[in-house]
Amino acid sequence: MFTSLTLIGICMAAASATTEKPNIVLVMADDQGWGDMAYNGHGRLKTPNFDRMAAEALRFDRFYAAAPVCSPTRGSVMTGRHPNRFACFKWGHSLRPQEITVAEALKTAGYTTGHFGKWHLGSVRKGSPVNPGASGFDRWLSAENFYDNDAILSREGVAVQTNGESSMLAVDAAIEFIRDATTAGKPFLAVVWFGSPHSPHQALDEDREPYQDLPRQDQHFLGEITGMDRAFGKLRAKIGELGIRNNTILWYTSDNGALPKVGSTGGFRGNKGQVYEGGLLVPAILEWPAVIKAPRATAVRCNSCDIYPTLLDIVGVKMENQPPLDGLSLRPLLEGNMQSRGKGLGFWDHPTPGIGTPSDQWMAEVLAAQQAGAEPNDPEKLRLDAGKIKQKYPEDVFPGHAAWIDGDWKLHRVTDKKGKVKLELYNLVADREETNDLAGAEPGRVEKMKADLETWLRSVVRSLNGEDY
Repeated sequence: MFTSLTLIGICMAAASATTEKPNIVLVMADDQGWGDMAYNGHGRLKTPNFDRMAAEALRFDRFYAAAPVCSPTRGSVMTGRHPNRFACFKWGHSLRPQEITVAEALKTAGYTTGHFGKWHLGSVRKGSPVNPGASGFDRWLSAENFYDNDAILSREGVAVQTNGESSMLAVDAAIEFIRDATTAGKPFLAVVWFGSPHSPHQALDEDREPYQDLPRQDQHFLGEITGMDRAFGKLRAKIGELGIRNNTILWYTSDNGALPKVGSTGGFRGNKGQVYEGGLLVPAILEWPAVIKAPRATAVRCNSCDIYPTLLDIVGVKMENQPPLDGLSLRPLLEGNMQSRGKGLGFWDHPTPGIGTPSDQWMAEVLAAQQAGAEPNDPEKLRLDAGKIKQKYPEDVFPGHAAWIDGDWKLHRVTDKKGKVKLELYNLVADREETNDLAGAEPGRVEKMKADLETWLRSVVRSLNGEDY
């Protein structure tokens, strides 16, 4: 990464009941919708470990992915910024190496960092400017994209054939890293990104067993979530066994809303790929016993962009030349002192298409080449041009579907292929399914929210054009 990443100041988090920096574990599912949890009312799913933590920790009832698809939301976690700011429009698009990642920021405060599981923000090959190592991670066992059982993964750029259920592969690697960091007495950031329940679904027989009366595709889909639950339970238990639970932030969420047909939105409108609530709302739970001393739920609207500023605020890190953030610190919420967001939430599904990144195929190529003594050097797969600003975008044209949430109101700005703009307004409390368009009845609210949304969109375009660097 660029050498301009410089620490301005480090101070301890006053909220913590300990003088030590908290350990941090960020866990993310791949395509798990808001309703794909037993604790959110799913009638068939077996998720006892998620349910237990939801009952014992802080449960976010209105947590949004920054985007309705995977790579962009993962980029928001890394940067605290809406992914369109760095041209991560859809699946397969990468970070820009100019971005400051949460791993790089926490390393300035003495953290050791690890990434385990799905990456999908560039490359997992040696020499890439946007592999996990170049993005601030000291150790990594990572996949180009989603991955299934017995996957070929990249250990710091070296392809390795693994054996085991996909979620457990990531958890076991993370546990080894956490154990080493704990033994060394170093605070750590462990990012654990599952490849489940992304299709094609390949659940183990034991995880399909509770769903034997359902169609085969449902057995495998629900079984993958149950397998993910078992792996998460092992991770949480190990944190307790190591004696570090009290001052470890364990934060779980998903990268986008529910899959069509098999997934559950919990009754919200839309699915993965759409800017309606069903495509954006995801399950989220956070445990930090040193600060969150009693279980509770919050309806404050939070976003994956908030993860970066929250962690930096807790640890006391400020980065020089920090680009504009879209997230805000949720530290007051964790401390019980935040009743509303107080800041608008912007979304923008740009029509730029995704980029195919077949992890199984590409990692098999790397493994074969490395076993033969060669190193793959395809510039396109290495993403050697990831930092190049290839296109300048106009600041007065915003194609695709954007939305702005202000309190309990949501304004949609939908642009068709001819450039015609349609505005829709919904009250998210009274109209969970976003079916009663109040734009005609609330012209003043529409105009104000439209102005706020377009101000934000212009800011995003300026970042997209490279003005932040």
